Amino acid sequence: MYRKILVANRGEIAVRIIRACREMGIATVGICSLADKEALHAQLADTCICIGDGQAADSYLNGERVLSAAIASGAEAIHPGYGFLSENAAFARMCEKCGIDFIGPSPESMEAMGDKASARKIMDEAGIPVIPGMEGTVQSAEEAMKLADRIGYPIMIKASAGGGGKGMRVVESPEEFAEQFSAAQQETEKAFGDGRMYLERYVRHARHVEVQILADRYGNTIHLGERDCSIQRRHQKLIEETPAPFLDEELRRRMGETAVQAAKAAHYYSAGTIEFLLDENKNFYFMEMNTRIQVEHPVTEMVTGVDLVKEMIRISAGEKLSLDQRDISFRGHAIECRISAEDPSRGFIPSAGRVVQLYVPGGNGVRIDSCLYQGCQIPPYYDSMIGKVIVQGRDRREAIQKMRSVLGELIIEGIRTNLELQYWILQEEAFEKGDAETVNRKLMQGRTEEEEQDAERTV
Repeated sequence: MYRKILVANRGEIAVRIIRACREMGIATVGICSLADKEALHAQLADTCICIGDGQAADSYLNGERVLSAAIASGAEAIHPGYGFLSENAAFARMCEKCGIDFIGPSPESMEAMGDKASARKIMDEAGIPVIPGMEGTVQSAEEAMKLADRIGYPIMIKASAGGGGKGMRVVESPEEFAEQFSAAQQETEKAFGDGRMYLERYVRHARHVEVQILADRYGNTIHLGERDCSIQRRHQKLIEETPAPFLDEELRRRMGETAVQAAKAAHYYSAGTIEFLLDENKNFYFMEMNTRIQVEHPVTEMVTGVDLVKEMIRISAGEKLSLDQRDISFRGHAIECRISAEDPSRGFIPSAGRVVQLYVPGGNGVRIDSCLYQGCQIPPYYDSMIGKVIVQGRDRREAIQKMRSVLGELIIEGIRTNLELQYWILQEEAFEKGDAETVNRKLMQGRTEEEEQDAERTV
């Protein structure tokens, strides 16, 4: 087992990894930018090295500086968390050349599954259902329009590299295609430095369901159930839960087995997530694979009792899975709400500043993963998510009630957050019924002034 791990991330996921390492008796090295010198992860790590200015390109995204910190500190492995360098195959290869383990999948698996066109081809050849779409990628709007006519509208435009909802557009007709393709491509190039785009048929009334897998280097692969991630705004997840409230046991079994089959087809090891779209007739299609730990992994941990970060570390160190499929059981229902430093009343613009007051509730079945403390500074340079509230109940109804209670107690002052918005979603009758489509439509339309006032009074 490793003696020292460098955590190549920031915020709540860096804190999460540091705590897992501490429980395993592994020393940690944190990295930080100048803007993050007072950040919680920088204080909790056994050692912290400042690697650059506030901009991510000068710090957390600079692979050479991250590796230099690992080498200088004597770290044997790097855990990238999610975002930043977590799905960067070139960085993983740099780690190999320097004799440092990358805690994640092989660079080959990352490349194969990180590229949507490549992943689709692998899944198709493995007999896994995929959404009708194009072969390969496209960079020209003119060529893309011809392909869209062939596939049929509505069309989903996607970034071939990357994810997180960036570079995605739904196009209903040929008249708006060129403008939307150009906008998606510009966003893609800015976010990932890669202008290759991918087209597929847009599936209406679909649910977003993902399955968590774990695989070791010896061919052992298991799944840990599914998560419903259908509550989204502009392709950004807001709420995740497990089990998915609309799956029957037979469909749940088939999706889990298909996820394992997909991971094996990719020769995958480490923690990963197979994402599916489920249509209104309960047909499911492979959408993509996330070759890293997911933001929403705590809900799976809550219902299974499996620590996914620790399992990633053990797999990277060469250990076999300590579990097989028969060991995985599910207890109750878990829900996660993402808390972001942004202002929903002003178009969700990021809200930087100092947290002047903080109250974090607790209780049975309550977990809060965050990077917050009273007096901490939220810098303007990074993703706006500052924490996650996770609850577990005996069933979905109890979990919803518990989440409402926790959100009603949580106090974060000094910055604007989406706390009121999350509370509003939990109060929606459509959410209680599992009607994600209605909730998402209301999110896009915006709440009424009366609903805004009610949410503010309640929270």
